[in-house]
Amino acid sequence: MINQILLGLVESVLGKGNPTARGNHSFTCAFCNHKTPKLEVNLVPNKKNENLWHCWVCDAKGKTLFSMFKRLKVSPEKRSQLIDILGTTDKYDTIVASTNVDLPKEYKLLHGILKSDIVARHAIAYLKKRGLTMIDVLKYQIGYCETGRYANKVIIPTYNADGKLDYFVARSFEKEPHRKYDAPSSDKNIIGFENMINWNIPVVLCEGAFDAIAIKRNAIPLFGKNISRKLMQKLVISDIKKVYLALDSDAIKATYKIAEQLLKAGKRLFVIELDNKDPADMGFSLFTNKIQDAEEFNFSSLFNLKLSL
Repeated sequence: MINQILLGLVESVLGKGNPTARGNHSFTCAFCNHKTPKLEVNLVPNKKNENLWHCWVCDAKGKTLFSMFKRLKVSPEKRSQLIDILGTTDKYDTIVASTNVDLPKEYKLLHGILKSDIVARHAIAYLKKRGLTMIDVLKYQIGYCETGRYANKVIIPTYNADGKLDYFVARSFEKEPHRKYDAPSSDKNIIGFENMINWNIPVVLCEGAFDAIAIKRNAIPLFGKNISRKLMQKLVISDIKKVYLALDSDAIKATYKIAEQLLKAGKRLFVIELDNKDPADMGFSLFTNKIQDAEEFNFSSLFNLKLSL
């Protein structure tokens, strides 16, 4: 049986809810503000004494109402009311806060280097083999390190919409590196190259920074195969109508999950066939042809993909 006092408190935070089934209520999601009520909140605790909640659009979710209130930065007064009603915060979800990221102290921008700077010249030669130009170096503020943890690696930073550094990746330019890639230990709940993205035109989601640089036009690197919560929320609430997915063929499960969320959000989705090549390996011209040939991905396509998993 639903605690009506608890329901009233939750509705004071989320707005009027609609009862669904098994003690669930649907609300307009405060994380993505989707036009239809897609945030499901279970107001009747399960056997583990958890009140599960989940948005079917932006995938925001948690196991307790305490975690939801914390994520929404609800007032201390209402948090206290929640404690009074439920009696404990022992099940409070731990939310990982973003860690401040700084470029390595050894970082140097790969521009205006001297001929005597042998390490920098090796870094530039590596980037040229990857198809990058000095215009790319300046645009993305690509640098390198001679010493330290990131010695003999190029550094590709990514900045948020306010121009603040929130992540970077390091790639070795040695012929036989002990470790090809490295990155800082930080929360990856970011939007890659956010300061360069136009949210009014189609975007391309790809895996790595080099892929996004090769694609050139409105490409967002996931820095892996999974989409961040922040990026999904931004895509859902933005005016973007078309989204292109350019993930490796071994990322079928990730493609399925991302596709399902975007289709439910009403976005037009196109999945690009990469033929076992990364966008960075294809280059701009070939990848552009792939975009033009991409077929629209719908719920029928999603169902067929699910059967293949």
